[in-house]
Amino acid sequence: MKGIVSAVLIILSVSTLAQDAAKGAKLYSKCISCHGSQGEGKKSMKAPRISGQFDWYIYKSLVDFKKGERKNPTMLPFIKNLSDQDYKDLSAYISTLK
Repeated sequence: MKGIVSAVLIILSVSTLAQDAAKGAKLYSKCISCHGSQGEGKKSMKAPRISGQFDWYIYKSLVDFKKGERKNPTMLPFIKNLSDQDYKDLSAYISTLK
């Protein structure tokens, strides 16, 4: 139940706060080497496709990586110093990738 409440709160916070997809596009430039220019993923890097994901899912994933609830030692150095707003902006941009 606690997980469901957390997920709902995250969805509400991401959906209701201002997001800047243009800023997210700039932040995404660091993600391209693994996730591809259109979020298609790269098998050789073991990086999944992230295009087509909802903004709330991307946001929650980033938060979980930073907290250590999800593990990815390759990705962590790229996201650990980003702010919560950066996560929201990045999520807004990635969710536009098809």
